[in-house]
Amino acid sequence: MFRIPKHIGIIPDGNRRWAKERGLKKEEGYTFGLEPGLALLRAAKKYGVRELTYYGFTVDNCKRPREQVKAFSHACVEAVKMMERENVRPYVMGNTKSSCFPKELLPYTECTATEKNDLDKMRVNLLVNYGWEWDMKHDWISKTISRVDLVIRWGGMSRLSGFLPVQTVYSDICILPELWPDFKEEQLDYALNWYQKQDVTLGG
Repeated sequence: MFRIPKHIGIIPDGNRRWAKERGLKKEEGYTFGLEPGLALLRAAKKYGVRELTYYGFTVDNCKRPREQVKAFSHACVEAVKMMERENVRPYVMGNTKSSCFPKELLPYTECTATEKNDLDKMRVNLLVNYGWEWDMKHDWISKTISRVDLVIRWGGMSRLSGFLPVQTVYSDICILPELWPDFKEEQLDYALNWYQKQDVTLGG
């Protein structure tokens, strides 16, 4: 039987490298990551995934040049607008006290779903201006996010980069060489087939 992870974490790496390879400015790559995010969401819904978490940007990412910070912040705002049209429950989590946090996303930082119709919808989390140390120092604000079964990272780098350290303690981690803007549904298919071969014991 095909085993579908309940919760998938997405690390969409490679936007800047993708832009550079095409002679674009690095910050221009983030816009090209929006449609892939929407395509993956729709594919995950088709498979019956109950929760997705996208890594938007980290506290450390805010050390990058101003034009890049502005670009990935804007991309996160646009991503949430796109999610809203997909009949899902969007939730944004990160350091809202920082000037790097887009104020347009403040209304999405509360988990307010109570009606059954809302609770039955896929939950889609977006980590914005997130940092594991910030999370830890604030009594793990991320505690409302469930355990992550599978993490998929694009761009070939074999690291979690501080992605939800508590929720990923038993995650299987699939690394894909493709850069995020080059996402195709076949890559998700590959990751799910890879997941079938993992021995999920949760320490037992």
